[in-house]
Amino acid sequence: MAYVIAEPCIDTKDNSCVEVCPVDCIHPTPDEPDYENVKQLFIDPDECIDCDACVEACPVDACFAEDQLPEEWQRYTEINAQYFQRS
Repeated sequence: MAYVIAEPCIDTKDNSCVEVCPVDCIHPTPDEPDYENVKQLFIDPDECIDCDACVEACPVDACFAEDQLPEEWQRYTEINAQYFQRS
């Protein structure tokens, strides 16, 4: 299971989760080239260690364990995965 960033992150991109992630699996970071071109941050499902740090740090409550993602935001599991498949 991985963690997923959902709709509340859109157009917010608060980097609190990036700062606390112990494995740097949340992208893009402000110093990555596509940071300005995306509307939200994403968690790499292959790198995520399920530590829960992002959930506690997120000021807009956009980070969820995949099995706790609200029904209306289920599509964000695939949206997060697709972000990492394109590179």
